[in-house]
Amino acid sequence: MIYLLIGLILLLVLLLAGRSFVQANPATLAQSIRTYGGVLLILIAALFAIGGRIMFAIPIFGLGVSLLGAAGFRKLSGGYKPRKSAGQRSRVRTAMVEMELDHDSGAMTGTVLAGGFQGRRLDELSNEELHTFWQETAQDEQSRKLVEAYLDRRLAGWREHFQSDGAEGQGSATSTGPMTDEEAYQILGLTPDAGDAEIRAAHRRLMMRVHPDQGGSGFLAAKINEAKDTLLRRH
Repeated sequence: MIYLLIGLILLLVLLLAGRSFVQANPATLAQSIRTYGGVLLILIAALFAIGGRIMFAIPIFGLGVSLLGAAGFRKLSGGYKPRKSAGQRSRVRTAMVEMELDHDSGAMTGTVLAGGFQGRRLDELSNEELHTFWQETAQDEQSRKLVEAYLDRRLAGWREHFQSDGAEGQGSATSTGPMTDEEAYQILGLTPDAGDAEIRAAHRRLMMRVHPDQGGSGFLAAKINEAKDTLLRRH
């Protein structure tokens, strides 16, 4: 009985392969042969296993998986790979500034929320105005760190110029408390229906943009790590 089933499967595969052979180009044909051959061997291995012939089933199954390849096996088994959507943006908000990071380009833009430049875009401020705003952020440590991350990307050598007046270290640190889910989704540029795989993928992608070892911001990297941990604890 088992050999009859194997014969029927072989006949079906040959018919499908013959049809594909007529229509396919060489590259597609080669891939089809590997796919059909791998599936066929896995099915034959399953039949041998059902029939109690495990010693035959194991090597045939291994050969089938080898022909099919890791990528094809994941595809047939329904493996999921998160995809990055174009145009995703992360948003980090503090008491004095809201910053956005473009996932594709790594460009940062921001809006002033408090102080003498309230409502202005950071990109619109001159170097002198940025210096003044940076001094204003001495009252809020998180805002200062966020502005400094922006300055690191916009103005080379700004620290030597801005900090020469001894303004650094003024003010006191403020704490915003534990990060909320809403903040975490905004930082990672995700929607509330994102799953664990999407959260981890967004975290990896953003860390490649902002990690200090890559010339990025330690503050932003810490925020991105906190956002990932906040969301994964709730999933």
